[in-house]
Amino acid sequence: MAASTASSSYSAGLSAACCVSPRHGSSFVKPQRSGRPAAAATATLPASGGDQPNLSLDYCCRSKSRAGRGERIRASDDAATIMDAGGWAARLEAPPPVAVVTGASRGIGRAIAVALGGAGCKVVVNYAKSGVEAEEVCREIEASGGTAVSFAADVSCEADVESMMRAAIDAWGTLDVLVNNAGITRDALLMRMKRTQWQEVVDVNLTGVYLCSQAAATLMMKRKKGRIINIASVSGIIGNVGQANYCAAKAGVIGLTKAMAREYGGRNINASS
Repeated sequence: MAASTASSSYSAGLSAACCVSPRHGSSFVKPQRSGRPAAAATATLPASGGDQPNLSLDYCCRSKSRAGRGERIRASDDAATIMDAGGWAARLEAPPPVAVVTGASRGIGRAIAVALGGAGCKVVVNYAKSGVEAEEVCREIEASGGTAVSFAADVSCEADVESMMRAAIDAWGTLDVLVNNAGITRDALLMRMKRTQWQEVVDVNLTGVYLCSQAAATLMMKRKKGRIINIASVSGIIGNVGQANYCAAKAGVIGLTKAMAREYGGRNINASS
């Protein structure tokens, strides 16, 4: 995933990840009806106390890492599938939503966590190794009036994932949103790629999504509502030289999301990527 801190406009666009349409199911990259090519995120978060964010439904974001160079993560324009986090939080009469964001210490994950925290969500900032950076994210969220805690967990480890979900429940009593963002790259040409390079990427980028989603959905089913957002990649559709492992994992995330949407939709749990 991207190693550098996302810009403010980049963060604003990613706030869209928190909430999706009340309509059940999943939607991935669809051709835009207007025929326009996807453009960079135009959404901006308002100043404190302002109106709700203005989000373009054809928003996309670019990763600054090699893995995301030129790739776009686009939201569907079908029935406002992806909506702003603040809007959803404002519509709830219950306490603020609780969100778990994996790989949230830097890059895309950091931008999502900060945007959700600023929009009123209570955020679990997950990280694998970057504890100092995760604490910085928590402080940034708290400085904007939000609430956040950091939690170290390897998303490819089932025990770690279960502990992280329990931490959210212990801290705030519920789990409303899961953003599966954690990801790694181990680039190499396919003919030279080692088995360990393949397995590490698949374990984190695909198996991690499966483990976190399964654990979160178990909790969400008890309340009969929830949102699961999986960060996929256009690389999973068109491929990329030197990233067979990454492309295969992201293609798997797309297929997994569709299956999740069918299984969980009837239980009022929306899965999208």
